[in-house]
Amino acid sequence: MDDEAQFMRRAIEIAERGRNRVMPNPLVGCVLVKDGEIIAEGWHDHIGGLHAEQMAIADAEAKGVATQGSTAYVTLEPCNHFGRTPPCTEALLWAGVKRVVIGADDPNPTVRGDGASALEKSDVEVESGLLAEECGEQMSEFMHWCQNMRPEVLLKAAIDANGRVDCDPNEPAQRFSSPESLEIVHALRADSMAILVGVDTVVRDDPSLTVRGPDIGPRNAPTRVVIDPSGRIPTDCKLLNDAKAPTLLIHAEPFELPNSDAEHVERAILSASEGEITIARILDYLGDRGIQSLLVEGGPNTWRRFLAEGLVDRAHLCQSPVELSGEGTVFSENELSSAGLKQIREIDVGGDRISHWRRED
Repeated sequence: MDDEAQFMRRAIEIAERGRNRVMPNPLVGCVLVKDGEIIAEGWHDHIGGLHAEQMAIADAEAKGVATQGSTAYVTLEPCNHFGRTPPCTEALLWAGVKRVVIGADDPNPTVRGDGASALEKSDVEVESGLLAEECGEQMSEFMHWCQNMRPEVLLKAAIDANGRVDCDPNEPAQRFSSPESLEIVHALRADSMAILVGVDTVVRDDPSLTVRGPDIGPRNAPTRVVIDPSGRIPTDCKLLNDAKAPTLLIHAEPFELPNSDAEHVERAILSASEGEITIARILDYLGDRGIQSLLVEGGPNTWRRFLAEGLVDRAHLCQSPVELSGEGTVFSENELSSAGLKQIREIDVGGDRISHWRRED
């Protein structure tokens, strides 16, 4: 069992090489083992590329190593359907793999145990559930979407030494997080399929909401989502005028907005009550579009709406030692804990204190 766990942990480790690049597909790793030794490795590297099992088999071929009679340790149940690539079950059978150890069963409606069943019908020994929790955690956004048809929500907030989110509204906005903390923000964006803000944040900050730094490969840039029920978004803002990423405006009713017919801009009209669109309705809509991971960047009113509806799964709170001027809005850890989130770790980054939070089940 210890050796088996070691092989699966290696599969989890190499699966990370596809982070930021494979979505909407999940991170998956695979190792082929023969006579107690790893003979080949593979991972899903980028959207449209080989799946982990296929890469591992190709790795063995490149090394001139025979795969007949080997055992495959794979973090997710092999697929048995045609997508961008042929079924991984067929690749494993072709390679003569006689035993497959699976970390997490695939909850995707197109799979749901069919991969394991297809292998067993072909006389391949199949075992499931080895390090299932660790494997599922690595692909949590994919698992959450398959089970709930809504994106997993990560709330990202930054506050100053006194808990202020911003300086006085009559003063220009100030950036107060460290460069190192900002690098982490771009990593969070790269690991998200969509980034959401309320229209007040666009009016105040005119953000780009793009990924700068991490390599996201050939996948699409994260969709920039703006909750804008009454059509208040400035027509000269970056989100409407640059095409670095798609922009989705969520309205409560149709509005005439110059520049909103640009190719990269899409508009959705969602049902509202007294001009307010519920967060649950927005998440249902995004989930129907296949968005599995949502980074909620701002502002405080939007954070509080997500928290009030109990729809934040994780949170990233960065507190700077800088003290902003004026009497800006205050946000605190108490708001996270009151909404059912629990702090799971805390780190120091460039002088900032970053705490990570997760919903308690």
